[in-house]
Amino acid sequence: MRIIRNYLLLELIGPFFLSLLVSTMILAAGNIIQIADLIINKGVSVKYVLSLFFLLMPWLLTFTIPISALSATLLGFGRLASDNEIIALKASGINLYRIAAPALTLIFMISMLCIPLNDRILPESGYRARKLIKEIGIKNPLAFLEPGVFIKGFKDYIIFIYSINGNKLKNIRIYQPREGKPTRTIVAEEGEVVSIPEKSIIKLKLKNGSADETLPQDPDNFYKLIFDTYYMTLNLEEAVDFEKIEKKPREMTIAELREDIKKLKKNDINATPLYIEIHNKIALAFSSFIFVLIGIPIAIRMHRREKSINFGLTMVLFLVYWGIMLGGVACTIRHIIPAWAGVWMANMVLFVVGIFLFVRAAGK
Repeated sequence: MRIIRNYLLLELIGPFFLSLLVSTMILAAGNIIQIADLIINKGVSVKYVLSLFFLLMPWLLTFTIPISALSATLLGFGRLASDNEIIALKASGINLYRIAAPALTLIFMISMLCIPLNDRILPESGYRARKLIKEIGIKNPLAFLEPGVFIKGFKDYIIFIYSINGNKLKNIRIYQPREGKPTRTIVAEEGEVVSIPEKSIIKLKLKNGSADETLPQDPDNFYKLIFDTYYMTLNLEEAVDFEKIEKKPREMTIAELREDIKKLKKNDINATPLYIEIHNKIALAFSSFIFVLIGIPIAIRMHRREKSINFGLTMVLFLVYWGIMLGGVACTIRHIIPAWAGVWMANMVLFVVGIFLFVRAAGK
């Protein structure tokens, strides 16, 4: 059985590393183009380009490891099936569960190793990369406003913006914690940023929302103001040092995310994006295992050894996975389902499908 195990693993290891190299370089190319545009415009030296490239590698591996695991499974088991080696092993009394055990054990170990990659290495490298990008050229005050992060640099305010396109904002949440008093909240569907760098200020033009305004006769209580247009001024001079860049949720470890959640809860601030990120780190780590589980029976059923067909199928399954996950996250943001269910939805759906296909393939 040891000889068969080693033989099966060798069929997977080669395609895995080849796919890992190719897919990483393909994804890296898109980031290099974006970085190069910034570098050329800012006149930054080549050493910064190389630094940024290596700092972005852990982020790329989060996606390319699952892609490579699925691609290697489809190629390896597809070749074994097309050459009737699976049938020969079954005829020798070795069932599919024993045939697949080495591959599933190996990918489970890789998934376990991906947890510290997603929790420790990726956040630190991503944070350093973003700091480096800011250090080498971003002088626009709009750099203070970033999507998907609780911005705490402005005095008295905590700001969360779901989407930023140029100076256009979508789904804005502005919180003004007050010690010993209720937190003031401003919510807007969209907004616009007007930068006035000579005065070191940013003006926010918020549209279609509501704001808590203090009652003149009772400053401890609010009345709800519904507005079509609402203006706010943020002073850059009162913001934190530009070198002290706030971490995005994906740049935090699980421990840091939990600590932030505790602080946000004390101020009655919705911490759903942080819960999503915690589950996301673990769910993505085990996506490789899910892909191998569902890939083995599909490869055996298709009997295909062509690289182009298997690569195309890999992309289809990967897009299906991400489509289900993004749908689950969207439901979580709308408070339809809890964060764990939304993020793990793709893993759970494909796990059930994989088990079903695996049992059927093993029974034939």
